[in-house]
Amino acid sequence: MKSFVVFCTFLLSLIFVSQAQLRLAQPFGNHMVLQRNKTVPVWGWASKNEKISIQFNQLTVQTQADANGKWFLSFPAMKEGGPYNMNITGKQQSLQLNDIMLGEVWLCSGQSNMDFEMRDAFHFNAAISNVKQADIRQFSVPYEVSLQPRDSISGGAWVLSNPETLSNFTAVGYSFAKEIASRLNVTVGLIKTAWGGSQIEGWISKSAMLESEVLKEYAQKFPETWEEADAQLLKNLQDKLSAKNHQLPSTDLKDLLQNDSTVFNQWLPYAPPSQWDWQGIWAFRGAGYMERTITINANEVGKASTLSLGENDGVFQLYINGKLIKEGYGKNSRIFNLPLNTWKEGRNILLIHQEKQVDPAWFGNGFIGEPNTLFLKFDGLPQTLAGNGWRMMPDFKLPWNYVHAQNNAGAIIYNAMIHPIIPFAIQGILWYQGESNAERAYQYRKSFPLLIESWRKAWKEELPFYFVQLSSFGKFQNSNQGSAWAELREAQNMSLTLPKTGMAVTTDIGNPDNVHPRNKEDVGKRLAANALANTYHLPLEVYCGPTYHSVAFKNGEAIIEFKNLGKGWQIKDQYGYIKGFEIAGANHIFYYAQASIEGNKIIVKSDKVLDPLAVRYGWTDSPIDANLYNLEGFPASPFRTDQWKGITEESKFR
Repeated sequence: MKSFVVFCTFLLSLIFVSQAQLRLAQPFGNHMVLQRNKTVPVWGWASKNEKISIQFNQLTVQTQADANGKWFLSFPAMKEGGPYNMNITGKQQSLQLNDIMLGEVWLCSGQSNMDFEMRDAFHFNAAISNVKQADIRQFSVPYEVSLQPRDSISGGAWVLSNPETLSNFTAVGYSFAKEIASRLNVTVGLIKTAWGGSQIEGWISKSAMLESEVLKEYAQKFPETWEEADAQLLKNLQDKLSAKNHQLPSTDLKDLLQNDSTVFNQWLPYAPPSQWDWQGIWAFRGAGYMERTITINANEVGKASTLSLGENDGVFQLYINGKLIKEGYGKNSRIFNLPLNTWKEGRNILLIHQEKQVDPAWFGNGFIGEPNTLFLKFDGLPQTLAGNGWRMMPDFKLPWNYVHAQNNAGAIIYNAMIHPIIPFAIQGILWYQGESNAERAYQYRKSFPLLIESWRKAWKEELPFYFVQLSSFGKFQNSNQGSAWAELREAQNMSLTLPKTGMAVTTDIGNPDNVHPRNKEDVGKRLAANALANTYHLPLEVYCGPTYHSVAFKNGEAIIEFKNLGKGWQIKDQYGYIKGFEIAGANHIFYYAQASIEGNKIIVKSDKVLDPLAVRYGWTDSPIDANLYNLEGFPASPFRTDQWKGITEESKFR
């Protein structure tokens, strides 16, 4: 009897597995958009050697699963139209997908500014009122990482744009799609596979890295397990912490409470409010220290004060000048009313030890809150404690771990968020990324073209690739100080030598105080101009801003010529002055320069540089003063005429 029960259970399990195995790969599903005018691959899984038949748009295509159960077939190119149904039939099971459109499909990838949702963008309410004017649909690939290439993603569904769903659409992608849909009168499908804070190396396959002169060494040491990946992260962190004294700095309290600020010199710089993740200590979850030196005036010493340290929770201890002042747990304990004589005249050392963040746990280490929640106040205006001036240090003595997220290793986002959707038919790729690679901008000259070419190779098609140049964010330094963001923009410019690429310049619509500018509508429109002109071949004479072409130096002046000028120049300044130029001679010292228009050329000069050799325009993290446009309204891209050594040439991906 027992043997009979076992046999029946085994038989039923075989039937269940057989019936449960017929499935489609993502992103195939209800409401999907398939690419018109191109061969349409469709694939999935079934029982091994099972015959599969698919009916779609009055066509029937058949295939057979292989020994591993995977099947693959293709439909011939079809014109735009719909809605259609798709019927998939196996030996014992069938599936049906509904409301399928043939139109234009674009992959939207990169980091947070591509992931940025409509709910947070300017003019969101106006977009809701007009959402029914175009048929736009989105599929969002889940955030996942993998050390090995995956065949499938864990979920996702096609969503139609309507007042209830629009808030979750990629803002850049939606603005782009709205332009395409209205000009071509077709349905547009967006596949959003983007992840905030991600580095470009995470989006490049290991096989592509092995063929790269700049990433080959990393790929040869690619971790096979998460334990190996964690060990690499730990070594990189310990190397940074040991760079000055060739040993890890002490975190023993007896050393830290000596009221000697030099003990913190090896710690890494920190500028709150922010997670440690984005400032040099990636994915660490555990206890740690944060320290800041504060200068107190003599007339403040005898006064009571209020110290506010954001909205963190978790167990903490607060020390001032080597003395324990407060300890506790919870968000409500982070505003401290301190008695008089807590501080001394001159330099004071503020030190906080903080254990794991509880709510939200994903935040990890660092100060949560807005900048105005970090301050020290006596009886006058508060002294801000936000921004530069802090240092951070993990406490390796207490339990800690690494979370496995987007930047723990190279290739891991590609493996989980790109590889599984290849070769889904798409028209092209939109890319907005680079902020997380600014400190390795010189290497981006190689890694960015590598990504473009390797994705095209994977899709077996020279797909159009349109990208957003970094916007304005951060400091307004000059060329003598150097700018990693300017060097990253230069690397992006250089990638335009690849065929079927285009760039949207956005330095004029950024926000120096927010890495996520809310004007995404113009970003999408500028990307769409590239696509309408170069992919869809509409009669747009100019679809981008002026870009540097050449320079000649004569009689103490720099004479600069540009491409993509269009019908001529316009200067967006109420007084008519051109801003944003610097000029230098043989000593490599730059001075702010005068610039004027002569025909199609820009003439740059300075009384301080009699024999100029180099000119730069918008060469700063936040070139908000750059005001050159063509008459079509597109801004000129920042550039430099020299090839002098920058500040990022030594930084490599590890």
